[in-house]
Amino acid sequence: MEGTCIGFIGLGLIGGSIARAMRKFHPEFTLIAYNPTEAVLDAALADGVIDRKCRAQDIQFAECDYIFLCAPVSTNISYLSYLKGIMKPTCILTDVGSVKGEIHRAVQAMHLTENFIGGHPMAGSEKTGYANSTDYLIENAYYLLTPEGNVDILAVSAFSELIASLGAIPMILTYEEHDRITAAVSHLPHIVASCLVNAIRKLDTEDEYMKTIAAGGFKDITRIASSSPVMWQQICLSNQESISAVLDEYIRLLVQAKYMVDRRESEGIYEMFDSAKDYRDSMPDSSYGPLKKVYAFYCDIYDEAGGIATIATMLAMNNISIKNIGIIHNREFEEGVLHIEFYEEDACNKAAQILRERNYNLHMR
Repeated sequence: MEGTCIGFIGLGLIGGSIARAMRKFHPEFTLIAYNPTEAVLDAALADGVIDRKCRAQDIQFAECDYIFLCAPVSTNISYLSYLKGIMKPTCILTDVGSVKGEIHRAVQAMHLTENFIGGHPMAGSEKTGYANSTDYLIENAYYLLTPEGNVDILAVSAFSELIASLGAIPMILTYEEHDRITAAVSHLPHIVASCLVNAIRKLDTEDEYMKTIAAGGFKDITRIASSSPVMWQQICLSNQESISAVLDEYIRLLVQAKYMVDRRESEGIYEMFDSAKDYRDSMPDSSYGPLKKVYAFYCDIYDEAGGIATIATMLAMNNISIKNIGIIHNREFEEGVLHIEFYEEDACNKAAQILRERNYNLHMR
């Protein structure tokens, strides 16, 4: 694919990360970009991520073989008319939005169905902007593709291979399937997390004891409630029908759970937890978004001088490299706890065996 030119409209967290990955894996490509904040383009040029910067409507996009629309959905849609007038007949337009229906309907109305492959990398961060982009954000993450029906099958295959070459895992769906699936596995969890946080906020005491003692489990399940309110407001409005449908089912299950608790139905309550555990345990854990599987455990340590050094020295003497080590700053565990992370699974298992033989108490998760 030497000589390939790729354009970006929007160079934030996702656009910047895809551009960085393109530069890493395909240094021979020409990358051009527009972003409303010119300082971002200057930074991308200085980083060597892009080759040229563009204006909002720039004839340079006529050179592109692929154009990534990485702005908000309404902005992406507003570019379709201009791009239709200048782009190559073989150029593939794609986006990175988490809701697909709206832009697909706009593409259909603009008669661009031979050129559009919707895209949604299932990766992200609470942090935003080009400054937080990385060349590994989409590594090992599912990258959902929603091609329009008139796109040539060879073009779909070539684009899927391009996405795979960046370390992501392409999966092809219809845009209707995409919006239904992401409503369940992405949009619903954000709503649930926000409602759970708001429930605790309303139930909390004046002294905020609930907030004070909230431990790891609560913080883990509600972490995504810290995401951008503006972004999730727009997602809920854009994918209203699918989100409403999955909320109906979730609310039905909550009502059922309350009914069983009120009636002390022990078998039903057990089945609720048991079926959830079985299904959750069946999910692959080799990759969650941009990060590979974490090989780590928690180790109790005594409150005495040199405790951390003793463990680190012990592992070093056995030629075990530690990737990361840190003290857990909450009281979920009874004593002080170290979180120790390793580069490889074998090193993690060997370290666990060594520490157990020396009577250290470990927590594996």
